[in-house]
Amino acid sequence: MFQGLSSAPPDAILGLTEAFKKDTNPNKINLGVGVYKDEEGRTPILHCVKEAEQRLVDEETTKSYMPMGGAPEYAQAVQSLLLGEAYAGAGRVRTAHTPGGTGGLRVGAESIHLFAPQASIWLSTPTWANHRAVFSAAGLPIREYPYYDPATKGVEIDALLESLQGVPAGDVVLLHVCCHNPTGVDLNVTQWRQVAAIAAERGWTPFLDFAYQGFGEGLVEDAAGLAPFLETGIEMWIASSFSKNFGLYCERTGAVTLVAADANAAETAFGHVELLIRRNYSNPPAHGGRIVTTVLGDDRLRGVWLEELSGMRERVRSIRAAFAEGLRQRGVERDFSFIQAQRGMFSFSGLNDAQVDRLRAEYGIYIVKGGRINVAGVTTRNLDYLCDAIAAVL
Repeated sequence: MFQGLSSAPPDAILGLTEAFKKDTNPNKINLGVGVYKDEEGRTPILHCVKEAEQRLVDEETTKSYMPMGGAPEYAQAVQSLLLGEAYAGAGRVRTAHTPGGTGGLRVGAESIHLFAPQASIWLSTPTWANHRAVFSAAGLPIREYPYYDPATKGVEIDALLESLQGVPAGDVVLLHVCCHNPTGVDLNVTQWRQVAAIAAERGWTPFLDFAYQGFGEGLVEDAAGLAPFLETGIEMWIASSFSKNFGLYCERTGAVTLVAADANAAETAFGHVELLIRRNYSNPPAHGGRIVTTVLGDDRLRGVWLEELSGMRERVRSIRAAFAEGLRQRGVERDFSFIQAQRGMFSFSGLNDAQVDRLRAEYGIYIVKGGRINVAGVTTRNLDYLCDAIAAVL
């Protein structure tokens, strides 16, 4: 069975990290993988998480299996964050605890292929590199819609809306709710309302990828794109993650939420989702979900979390401003002020692949092909070196 296999291609992002680890350059910088780093270059454990974990150690009484869809209190907490208290626990909403946001995407993708086997999934150009792989592996044909305009460094809104008008009824459109990966450019509230109106009119289903809630403007502000879809009453899927906003990367703590037309449809659909989970990983891991539920269910711990989340968000904002200013001070002719306007951890820098290759070979700076930079990997310690290197390759 295993003879004659060719080597698997390295993952575009995780493979970059492996190469980074082997690099002997003392000034090397990893701006590829999408994890938050503090000023020391570490991915910290939040204080609220540490305290919640200690409480779990002291109070936990069993390591028995979780339900297929996860704990009901976790589902309630997820829905409250995503949709607000008015929709949390509503009859037409169901949530399953999944292994990370990627697990939520995959469970949703397999459910779509089961419920609507003729449906295609539409992805933005560009999108997160793993989106295509996840949906293709679930058997969904991939289509694309325009999103980013390299000339304006913003959303190509006219072309986007025109393309979405042409999506056939029954197809599914994946949309990034905030902190678009890889561009860092988001739709505004007016544009979200236009997209939701098109979905309701044309009869396609939105699949909302919400991996970065709280990293853009704030928990409530970042969820503004969901409201127009809820108001239409149409069905939709939401994949969400606590990797970034809780720092629970290794705990793989995410969710998939379905919003059906009514409670009966939601109950029936969720039963099938649970069966898909049973056939795949049977039930979710408990630890990360219990951390989230503990923090969100305690007013004091929730307050600590909000402060820590705000601190992460503001650090990324300040680095964006310093990064753009650092390039300006070095006399770089290209205008990089758009970096400061983008949101979240990623920036579509505009560096071409040849420049990316030079940064890696000559300076030990690791950036994903296409020029996507994880701004959270930049610190005040490595900023000058990074700006000098970029100025040189430009």
